[in-house]
Amino acid sequence: MIGTAAGGAAGTGVGALIGHLVGGKSGAKKGAIIGAAAGAAVGVTTGALIGHKMDKAAKAAKALENAKVESIEDSNGLPGVKVTFDNGILFNAGKSTLQAAAKSTLKQFATEVLNENPDIDVAICGFASSDGTDETNLKLSQNRADAVSSFLTGTCKVAGKQVKSSTGYGEDPQFLVYKADGKTEDVNASRRVEVYLLASDEMIKAAEAEAAKK
Repeated sequence: MIGTAAGGAAGTGVGALIGHLVGGKSGAKKGAIIGAAAGAAVGVTTGALIGHKMDKAAKAAKALENAKVESIEDSNGLPGVKVTFDNGILFNAGKSTLQAAAKSTLKQFATEVLNENPDIDVAICGFASSDGTDETNLKLSQNRADAVSSFLTGTCKVAGKQVKSSTGYGEDPQFLVYKADGKTEDVNASRRVEVYLLASDEMIKAAEAEAAKK
């Protein structure tokens, strides 16, 4: 179970203040930058309650095809979930238009995970391989992150306020994925969209209120 360790610090969900590196995709130097400014400390019971909520979200996400689900920790030390979608599944090469199979997977993701957990904040991050120019890859990764965000909040009816950010990181070297030798880039793995599921202010406050009753 995630989140049973001594809590963390309550902040403002996924706010404008970015400041924490979470574990990245296997072989990547770093994960995406997520998180917000830390606030008051969160107790053990509160952290455990949030962890239980995230466990349920992670279990639902693991039912998705072509998605890798990992437990992570946000900038406040609170449990969260990272769902990684391979760009080869989501998009055709060099494009930012979602493929039919991708739409089906994202609809399931929205229905069974996001819409069932409206108190979870969402951050969407797009990444590219080192093939092509920096400018092209940055724009492409941003367009792909935006395409996922727009589809979730439009077609899938996920509340716009739930998706806190949509950011493209291009071919930033710290987020590239490497093969076992640690030197050769796994270009297919570098091309991806990561969706982070994080505790919102609403979830934190509800968990604190429930913990106070125990």
